Amino acid sequence: MAKIKVQNTEITVVNIEEHDYISLTDMAGAKENDARAADVIKNWLRNRYTIEFLGTWEMIHNPDFKVVEFDHFRKEELLWQKL
Repeated sequence: MAKIKVQNTEITVVNIEEHDYISLTDMAGAKENDARAADVIKNWLRNRYTIEFLGTWEMIHNPDFKVVEFDHFRKEELLWQKL
């Protein structure tokens, strides 16, 4: 596990099968503080555009992605956002 320093914040980088992944929790902790990092990520995951992006990414990169199940989830989440 490696670390990079971005704007005086250490961000964890993990390499899996020759692909690098950065820690969203570390980045969120830099924006607020470590105690609020989980809330920042939860709010980001509720965002309509994030959900759309994740669905598109999965369709492109995951051959086992269940599009019908995701579509049901996406529509349900969009209804919650309208409330």
